[in-house]
Amino acid sequence: MKTIKIILGVITFFVVAFFLTGLFVKETTYQASVVINKPVSEVFKDFSTTKNIKDWIPEIKSVKVINENPGKVGSTYEIVINNRGQDITMTQKVLAFVLNEKATFYFDAENMLKTDDYVFTEKGGITTIQLNAICVSDSYIMACMFPYFKGTFQAQDQGYLNSFKAFVEK
Repeated sequence: MKTIKIILGVITFFVVAFFLTGLFVKETTYQASVVINKPVSEVFKDFSTTKNIKDWIPEIKSVKVINENPGKVGSTYEIVINNRGQDITMTQKVLAFVLNEKATFYFDAENMLKTDDYVFTEKGGITTIQLNAICVSDSYIMACMFPYFKGTFQAQDQGYLNSFKAFVEK
């Protein structure tokens, strides 16, 4: 009987800790970066060309333009991603777009709200892309889970940046 009480106490502790996470951790942030052996003008052009995105993010099935503004800021796209056999539709909005310097995107993917801020710098013909990402959720349960998946999110975005590097340098 004592063993059962101890096990239930441990389980209760972890369940309470899990639910408290959503109260105290409101957003999950992380960074990723990649160095590309090309000038920033080439890298930024390839990065900001909508049709290229399928070449470095293989899960993307389609990108549909909802509204595309000349300066890109305010442009909106509908993106369909295949996530382990399940199609997920998300909306991407361009929040900032400074030629050869910066691109900031806001994604609404069901319960995940994500902001990706890409900063481009060049030194000696070599470009560095720095991603600063922020994930939040409009669902309490998902907000409880995000901090525990930070490493997964970061690894996925790092993988995308590495794929982009391979695409640009080919």
